[in-house]
Order: sequence, then structure tokens, then C-alpha cells
Amino acid sequence: MSIVALATGDPTCTLEDLQAIAGANNFSVKPGSVNEAAFLLFANSFDATCEAVQNLPEYEDPRLKPQDVEGGERKYYKPAEQENPLNAWAHKTTLRLPGAKGPLAGRTIAVKDNVSVAGLPLGLGCSPSLLKGGKHPISTIDATVVRRILAAGGTIKGTATCENLSMFALSYTSDSGVVHNAWNPGYATGGSSSGCAALVSIGEVEDARKSGKDSREYPLSLGEGVDMAVGGDQGGSIRLPASYSGIYGLKPTHGLVPYTGIASLNPMIDHTGPMTQTVEDAALLLSVMAGYDGIDPRMSPESPMPAQVPDYLSDLNAWVGDKERQSEWTSEAAAKGLRIGILKEAFEVLGLDRDVSAKVKAAAERFTSLGAAVKEISIPMHKHAATIWTVATRPMMPHFIAGNPPDMLSHTLPGLDPLPTDQNFFDTLANRNPAVVNVLMNAAHMQRKYGPALPRKAHMHVWELRAAYDQAFEEVDVLLLPINPTPGPKHPAGTVRSDENPKGLSERIMDLFEPAIGNTLNTSGFNVTGHPAMSMPIGWGKVKGEEVKLPIGMQVVAKRFDEASIFKAAKAWEVGGKWIDS
Repeated sequence: MSIVALATGDPTCTLEDLQAIAGANNFSVKPGSVNEAAFLLFANSFDATCEAVQNLPEYEDPRLKPQDVEGGERKYYKPAEQENPLNAWAHKTTLRLPGAKGPLAGRTIAVKDNVSVAGLPLGLGCSPSLLKGGKHPISTIDATVVRRILAAGGTIKGTATCENLSMFALSYTSDSGVVHNAWNPGYATGGSSSGCAALVSIGEVEDARKSGKDSREYPLSLGEGVDMAVGGDQGGSIRLPASYSGIYGLKPTHGLVPYTGIASLNPMIDHTGPMTQTVEDAALLLSVMAGYDGIDPRMSPESPMPAQVPDYLSDLNAWVGDKERQSEWTSEAAAKGLRIGILKEAFEVLGLDRDVSAKVKAAAERFTSLGAAVKEISIPMHKHAATIWTVATRPMMPHFIAGNPPDMLSHTLPGLDPLPTDQNFFDTLANRNPAVVNVLMNAAHMQRKYGPALPRKAHMHVWELRAAYDQAFEEVDVLLLPINPTPGPKHPAGTVRSDENPKGLSERIMDLFEPAIGNTLNTSGFNVTGHPAMSMPIGWGKVKGEEVKLPIGMQVVAKRFDEASIFKAAKAWEVGGKWIDS
């Protein structure tokens, strides 16, 4: 259709609109000029084009169409506090495919509340007032990972609470309130996959309680947990809560597990992966979720087709079996043949608690007694990893907060329509999750002062950082380093809801922000470089200034698409003793 034909209808753009559009681009069009008339015609022609698409119904790829589940209708409910004492559940359901058999048969799974599960709300941890219509959308598609879990016989038990817009490293910013650590309610679970970590760790806590390994007093019930969960990680949001909660949390290689049907922060750093009680379950769930889906632009020619995804659990068991036959599955030889690197600069980051540092180093050194070749590895670029992550990714985050699609074709989320950022946005989040507001202001500051040259430069250094890690993996199979700088801190004053503060809003923004400072210094770099990284529990740490002890994790990193080495190292370490007994 020609410009003239489009413009023959009733014009919707006025001269005032034209000048406003020009002003948004920092220029003006001379009133009454030939240019003004021409660009007004262009504006109305373009608006007619926009209206044509606006009038089309939303389209959903049939590959994401929800499958029929047992019982027919997909039902859900929001559990009351008595059933949800940790506030770890966003919504509960029971979804399984009729007669589905597979490696996840009989296993229960929760997914982070930014993952599409058809028939359930997509909550994102945020207030519905930030979305058009004032309510969370009901998902009409199943994310690729959800479809694969159901097809493998798994039972989806619901969505797990996540931090507000998935932008916080601790667990007190969700619009529904704080998420408690199952090991000690009142303390942080870590974020942003906070509910996932709490739900998976419930089983571990209850086992410790029954066996007498943990004699501390708990609430009468922690509520229903799950065997496994699907978390999300853009800067540490799987690994941090896993570490705080004493479970395993894997951020797979970027592009190994499709992100289709999951709310994005930035495609360069979007990862989804397993959170489990055991190494074996992490390997099992990864094999189910991984593989090219034909939709996600994050995947590349390096991504395996589903039929080519390794059977990580079988491979791990075969490796253990070979060692057993060679009489090497012992506390003196289980790690024989593994090359272990202890990342020097990771122990020099700001805010790392001395006790955490010492315990992670001791856990890493255990590999020596297990027969591995252990040495310190220096990667000076690691000191710049978090700053590179920040500058490289910050400009695009407001783009996705606003609900804009990525530049490359992907399947956007039906019904998810955020309102523009405005005073209501600020007022809603400033005292709930100031990190989100800070991201918007950071992006504006960068654009205003530095322009696009600065993030372009940061992107160059992402390649330099990846190369630095890759070079280290020529010498070692895995790198070991700390994750969270301290054990889970107590929830800040004012975040736990009470009769005096029913919304759980803190009046002091720094009380919210300060405990999270530095939490991602050792995790975020691997998001931009795409290397797989897993948190594994290694022992207990004392909360600063208190007698409370909570779990500590160690990060295990491997070269891209070498999750198998991570699983081997974690499994071998356990031969020297379980973390919970330390």
C-alpha cells in the first residue's frame, strides 16, 4: 500500500504530535514548512501501518501450545500463609500428562514465577499495578522447559516466588513479601530464584531434622516442598539462592537450555537451569531441559539438538562405575584425573567474609586429598568481571522492563504488557526493590553522559573476559571460587509484614540495598561469558554478629558446554564427606 493511499484515511497524528515526536529525538521541524507537511504525511502513514498490526490478534506458536493434563482443566490457587509459611509458593497446582512416562516420573517440580505455565498467572514477583489492566496475565503457553518436563513424566506443582522483576540477590523484595530460609526462617534465602531454593531445601531440612543432624528448633511445618525447581539466572540468581539454602543450583552454558516462554532481562545473560538437592538430580533435570527448540535466538550452532543432548546422569554414573572397578572411588582417589583450579582473584573481592573465604578454600583443597591435581589459577580479568557485566548489560534492561522484544526474533510472552515507567512505577518500587529503579537511572545516566560508546566498549571486553577464562580451562577442568560473600543475613527491619507495617515496606532504602552489595561479584561475569557454573553446598557459616549458622556454597565453573566436568567434580568431592556433616 502506498504512502498516499495510507494517508487518505482519517489522520490520527496532528502537528502537535509531530513536534512532540521530533522533540523526543532532540530536534524540531520548522512549523509551516514543506518538511513539516511531508513528515506529517509520513507520520500518519506509519501510524496506519501500526494500527493494522494493532488490530491483529496475538499469535502463539503451536510448539508452545499447552498439552492436555490429567483432570482436564488447569487449576491453581494461591496458598494461604498456614500452607505457605516460607512464602515460597506464588501459586500451587498439580499438572502432569496422562500416562506420561520418563526420567522424571514421580518427581515434583516448581518453576520460578517468571516462567510461563499455561493456565497460571505470570507474576514476576511484582505488583499488578505495574501492568496494564492492573492484574497479572494468565499464561496461555507453556515455556519450552515446562513442556519438556511434563513430557518426561514430571509433575509441575506450581510457580515459586521470585524477587521483584527478578532483580535482587536476596529474598525480601517480592511484592508478596519476604521468602524465608528453610534452615532458619527470618533469614535470607537469596534471590532472585528465592522461592525455588526454599522449596527444594525443605526436603533437606526435614531429613536433617529426622536424622538428628540438625537439632535446632523450627516452626512446626515448613509447608510442602518439591524435589526439583527451575530457576533463572542473569547475574547469579540460581547460584546465590542455592548457596544460601544448601542445595545445588546450575547456571548452564548460555544457549544450552532454551529460554523460550520465560520473562527476559537481557538475552545476552538470560539463563534457566536446575535447582536440586543432589548432583544426580541436577544432571537428570538438565538432560530433560536442554537442547535446541527452534525458537530461542539465544541458541547457536553450538547448541545441541535434543537428540544430541548428553545423558548427563548416565554419563556421571558410568564415570563413577569405572572408578569403582579401578578401586578409585575412595576418599583418597575419587578425584584422580581431575585438574582443579582455585581462582585467586575470586578470594580478593570486596566484602568477602573471612570465614566464608577460609571454608571455601578448605573445601577446594579437599580435592588434593581426593587425588586431584590442584593449583591456584590467576585470572586478573576476573576483578573486572562484574563491572563489565554491569556496563555491557545495563542499557538494555530498561528495554525489557518496558516489555520490548529483543532485536532478534523470539517468542514474546502473550498478555504481558507492562505500563510505562512513571511516578507510580517509582513509588511502587523505591521502597520495595530500589535495585529496579537504580537500573533505570543507571541506564539513563550512561546514555546522557557516555552515549553508546561505553556499552560498545564493554561488549568488546566481554570477549576478552571469555578468552581469559577459556585460557584457564586449557590448564584445568574446573575452577573453584566463592559465591555469596556471607551466609544469609537476617531480613532487614521493616521487610517482614506486621500489623504496624502490613505492606512490609522499608522506609530506609539503604537498609534494603546494603546487604546485597557485592553479592554478584563472583557470579555475574560467567553470565556474560556464558560459562556453566554451579553452586554446591560445602558446609556452614556463622551469620555476622549472631550465633545463627546457615549454609555456604562453592562455585564450580567449567568451559562452555562441559557441564559433565562440573558434575564429576561435585560428585567426587562428596566422597570426602557430605556438606551437612561438616
